[in-house]
Amino acid sequence: MVINSDFNFKSNDMLTLELPFSEHIEELRQRISHIFWIILILTCVAFFDVKFLVKILELPVNNVKFFQLSPGEYFVSTVKISFYTGVLFGSPFAIGQIILFLLPGLTEKETKIILPILLSSLILFGLGLCFSYYALIPAALNFFLTYSDEVIEPLWSFDQYFEFILVLFYSTGLAFQIPIIQILLGLLNIISARQMLDAWRYVILVSTIIGAVLTPSTDPLTQLLLSTAILMLYFSGVGILFLIKN
Repeated sequence: MVINSDFNFKSNDMLTLELPFSEHIEELRQRISHIFWIILILTCVAFFDVKFLVKILELPVNNVKFFQLSPGEYFVSTVKISFYTGVLFGSPFAIGQIILFLLPGLTEKETKIILPILLSSLILFGLGLCFSYYALIPAALNFFLTYSDEVIEPLWSFDQYFEFILVLFYSTGLAFQIPIIQILLGLLNIISARQMLDAWRYVILVSTIIGAVLTPSTDPLTQLLLSTAILMLYFSGVGILFLIKN
């Protein structure tokens, strides 16, 4: 009888210890479910007036006629546009859910670091999208139009056009995360701001390579603009890290 009572006592302790973990899993599942439904609702809202979004995407280029190669090509393109719009506008809500999930397990010091980094990452991604829309995309498209001017009439597949600017959008948004990565590396004492600054020669070379890889076009102007933006972001990250550490 004593053995059974001890066994029951230990079993109850184990259940008590496992219960908080199961509650965390349930909370995580609920928050993921909220994110999913918000993105789905925003996607449906975007699809309801997708023609307005299509016109916005067509604004960076003039004197071009778009066509579809197959009967359902435009429909598939509008579904993708709606989905990416839902993801884009749902990302602030998603980050808010992540913050609410992480907050109970963070110390006050960690909270002061993590929250600004997450918010800054979101702002930088938005700035990257704006930079891509107002600078990179018009530069790339105007280069191709000027290059083929008076030789070939510009008739572009809308789906291929959308894929082209989508790659520019997200590659630029990711490139704008460079200062966040630098700050994290500096706070973890993996590399110092002084070491980052001393490596400026290699940074110029790497930024040129990244600008060539991330841009889907082969025109030098677009690559130069992205490489310059990467350099400015890198040295901004170094400056911010100097201020944080000193």
